[in-house]
This record gives sequence, structure tokens and C-alpha cells, in this order.
Amino acid sequence: MELTLKVIDETGFVRAETTGKDEAFLIFSDVYKPGDEVVVEASEPCHIMLALDDAMSPTLVYLSDRTYALAVPFETRRAPYSPRSFSGERHRLHVRKARPEEISQRRNLALNPWDDHANKTLYPHAHANVETRGESQFFARNAIDGEKANDDHGHWPYTSWGINKDPEAALTVEFGRPVKIDEIVLYLRADFPHDAWWEKASVTLSSGETHTFALTKTGAAQAFPIPEKTVEWVRLHSLVKADDPSPYPALTQIEVFGRD
Repeated sequence: MELTLKVIDETGFVRAETTGKDEAFLIFSDVYKPGDEVVVEASEPCHIMLALDDAMSPTLVYLSDRTYALAVPFETRRAPYSPRSFSGERHRLHVRKARPEEISQRRNLALNPWDDHANKTLYPHAHANVETRGESQFFARNAIDGEKANDDHGHWPYTSWGINKDPEAALTVEFGRPVKIDEIVLYLRADFPHDAWWEKASVTLSSGETHTFALTKTGAAQAFPIPEKTVEWVRLHSLVKADDPSPYPALTQIEVFGRD
């Protein structure tokens, strides 16, 4: 399989590019500029191990089309990312075809630090019907980025999905293909007493089932095994706020365990 990595500027000019068979490394020796995009291309839809920046861990993701592009974050869009990411004058991008044993193992299928509002091809992908004040530190993508530090809130690593105090808030995680899932894990944001918490939450599966979970006031992982189902998405909703003076419950992370 052919894999390509690129850095493209706002005019479409290719600032750097490399192509390899089943694996590719791109060393970009320059400073990113506003409007730049980092791009991965594959000759066919596939599972890949992807690291578009050396300050972020390689992650197993599913590319449903031939191309994915991430706009390099600047200004307010940098809030969910490590200050070390996309900075400086030397960058190493890496992609390789995932191995069969990596694809088949039981794992968190809802993990994608490369997710973004504009993402339509790299899965999993998270989106929500509300995000607090439209600020990037409260975007839905933060709930699947793998960052679980939750005793504060705001910029990285204390990012979260913020619901803007909306009782109708819902977050959907799409997988881009059928997967088998058997467990949901939630990390509530726990910047108490600034934060409130939910005492109950429901998760609806694309297969039609809805599961309702009782939650406790804790920043620790709250895990809920469910009967194995084949799904293409899950939706977290019906978030029941506990009787707490704070109006700010939020979600730091959702994990969905299962297999391809």
C-alpha cells in the first residue's frame, strides 16, 4: 500500500512531501505558518498508525477515504494541544499501515487525537450539538483525544467537552465502519468545586439499544460493561445533573472498548 505525507500551505503549494510503501516519514525543516495543513494520503481505505506531530503519540485510526488533512492549529485553536506540538523549526511526521494483530486486538475504539471539526475521513470522529462558547478547549474532539487529566479545566492537558449548561447536550462518536463493542468508560471532569457532575447518563447505540448508567462524583474512570453489539456509532445523551451548586458538569473522556 502506498502512503504519502505532505505539508501544504493555504494556496495549495506543497511545502514538503514524501511517499513510501506501507510506511512513510516526513521531516519538515521549517516553521509552520497560518493556513498550513498536514496531510496523509493512502492508496486505499485502511487502518493506519499515525503521528502527524512528534509531540503526540502514534495512534491507530481508520482512514475511510484516500486523504485526511488537519489544519495546523494557531491562536485559539491551539488550546487543546501540547505547547510542544506543531512548534519550532523541525518536525517529524510518520504513518504506517497497521499490522493485523493491532487491528484485531481489543482496544479503545474511540481514540483519535487527530480528530477535528472538519474531519470527514479519519475515524473515530466526535461531534456534539453544543460546545461551550464555541471554544476549542471545550470541543467534542477533546473527549476522544486520550487526555485524561481532569482535576482542572481549560487549556491542554485539561481539555474537555463542555456542554454550555445545556440539559439537551449530546455527543456522538462515529467509527466509520462496523465495530464490535462491549464496554463504555467515562471520565467526568472533576475540577471540584468549580465543576458539577452527572448522576445519570445514557448511551444509545446505532444498533438501537440504549443503556443508562448511574454515575458518581469522582474523577476516576467509571466503566460499564454492555452486551457485545456491532455498531457504527454511539451517542452519549440524557445527562442528568446532580444536585450541586455548580452549573458546570463536563466530560473529559469517553472510551469505547471492543474490536474491529
